[in-house]
Amino acid sequence: MNLSVFGLGYVGCVSAACFAKEGHNVVGVDPNATKVGIINEGKSPIVEAGIGELIAEAVGAGRLRATTDAADAINNSDISLICVGTPSHANGSLDLTYVKRVCKEIGAALEAKGAYHTIVVRSTMLPGTIEAAVVPTLEVYSGKKAGRDFGVCINPEFLREGTSLKDFYAPPFTLIGADEEETAMRVRRLYAGVDAPLYVVPVKAAEMVKYACNCFHALKVSFANEIGNICKGLDIDSHQVMNVFCQDTKLNLSPYYLKPGFAFGGSCLPKDLRALGYKAKELDVDAPVLTAVLQSNRRQIERALEMVVAAGSKRIGVLGFSFKAGTDDLRESPMVALIEMLIGKGMQLSIYDRDVSLARLFGANKEYIEREIPHISQLMRGSVAEVLNDSEVLIIGNKAEEFRRIETELRAGQVVIDLVRLFDGRTSDETYRGICW
Repeated sequence: MNLSVFGLGYVGCVSAACFAKEGHNVVGVDPNATKVGIINEGKSPIVEAGIGELIAEAVGAGRLRATTDAADAINNSDISLICVGTPSHANGSLDLTYVKRVCKEIGAALEAKGAYHTIVVRSTMLPGTIEAAVVPTLEVYSGKKAGRDFGVCINPEFLREGTSLKDFYAPPFTLIGADEEETAMRVRRLYAGVDAPLYVVPVKAAEMVKYACNCFHALKVSFANEIGNICKGLDIDSHQVMNVFCQDTKLNLSPYYLKPGFAFGGSCLPKDLRALGYKAKELDVDAPVLTAVLQSNRRQIERALEMVVAAGSKRIGVLGFSFKAGTDDLRESPMVALIEMLIGKGMQLSIYDRDVSLARLFGANKEYIEREIPHISQLMRGSVAEVLNDSEVLIIGNKAEEFRRIETELRAGQVVIDLVRLFDGRTSDETYRGICW
């Protein structure tokens, strides 16, 4: 396959060298004539072990060359990779100057090209950038239509400086964001030699995945540092603590807890966050990440409240209010907090939770319910059907299996606010509203 790589910085050089090694014919494009000359001499303009050897081999074999002429590159390739930088403005927004400049060059070259061409963005850009900036620029300067005359997708890179070759050939996954199957298939062929799972998702989702990954990496560093700072104040070996922490691949380093939804609760997480935050203050250790967790959790409860109020009805049904299905534990349940907020707003509530109903009669939480939240217990109903009958807005608070059947029992005009994604794959519409989807 014939490729052109626009931008011969770090990502562009690594991509050009690796795809050439895989047997593709690659043309590198950059306005910097010095970089172009270095590559054409079979040398690397970046310093990283192994890259120079790959470039020398590819140039020697005639599979890699570089140019400053965008039209030359487009005319001699089927797929173009955009690998230019997207630096920050002072206010944090992205500077898309280089991306737009390359899109103008590619668009102008496509105007005179008859064959179908695929443009693959590897640069990191916020969700919606391809739709709002890349595609319109290409269409204006080519006079052609995306999806009909040329394809556009995103293929985020996950290369770390110093280990880029290993990351290219042994990534955790390869990601293609495409809204047309044909475009995805063309790019998929580039990775035939890479042994890793390959996922195809819509363009905006792929744009967001890259940010989710990088922000989580940053969060992990800050989390580990704050734990380390507290450990030092307590004369504890922080590396020993975190080494043991990382052995848990069921909860700590796993998909568990990493599913968007409602706030956390229960007898452990809120209490332990407060306790460690208090200890940090005693030690005079600043722990802004840990301190912000409870604040963020509270904001998710407020977000749910805003959704209910926006639904425009005062007759509210709540299905499930223990902090998770299968338990009668109401300690620090975010649903209890939400219910109390709704009562404060003057809403008329009907509540059902099979596990908590049993607890009222037999469970260990009987005393807690009667002492701490008697006003809530008086709003409880004996069945899902009673709540459906009394309510115009239904809040799903946990994933009890019996709540799934309401989908076929809703009356016209009833609105469901789902805080737990009980109905997999469904997204917000006029009658169904997910808190994060």
